[in-house]
Amino acid sequence: MRTSSFKPLLLSLLAGVTLAACSPQFNWRDYSSQDAPFRVMFPDKPATHARDVDLNGMTVKMTMTAAQVEGIMFAVGSAEAPDADKAEAAVGAMKTALVRNIGATIRSEKQGKSSAAAGSASARASAIDIDAAGTQKGTPMRLVGHFESRNKRFYQVIVMGPEKKISQDQVDMFMSSFKLQ
Repeated sequence: MRTSSFKPLLLSLLAGVTLAACSPQFNWRDYSSQDAPFRVMFPDKPATHARDVDLNGMTVKMTMTAAQVEGIMFAVGSAEAPDADKAEAAVGAMKTALVRNIGATIRSEKQGKSSAAAGSASARASAIDIDAAGTQKGTPMRLVGHFESRNKRFYQVIVMGPEKKISQDQVDMFMSSFKLQ
């Protein structure tokens, strides 16, 4: 191979690698909700939608903010219940509905008080964290979820998508960035 024909190939390859490095698939950005007191990092510009949902007989207006990258959904849903008891019940109902949505089996589940309640004696809060596997349209799916109530407000923070595409680093980045204000 002559050097003169190798240089353009090498320069093209280097330019392609440089451009790929400058356009990451996951472009993390800070998001602060206008509807509920939380902050989170999304991997792309999120969209927000609100609609009425039925959670075991309780109808609430849920706001869902989500971004999708490579078929992986990163989402935070939030709503307000009439009282703290109903908010705690909604946490379980959301978890159950999402797990059923992909016909999942929960691989791990942890229940407890939310981190928000740890610093405040007056805050009534609970949380459930899950990692589940299922299928959707024949594709193996993974659902990682954090479901939390704090007084009358409740939240679902999820990463869901094709199991092979979800990296634990992406899950950790999104989940650890969720903060109640």
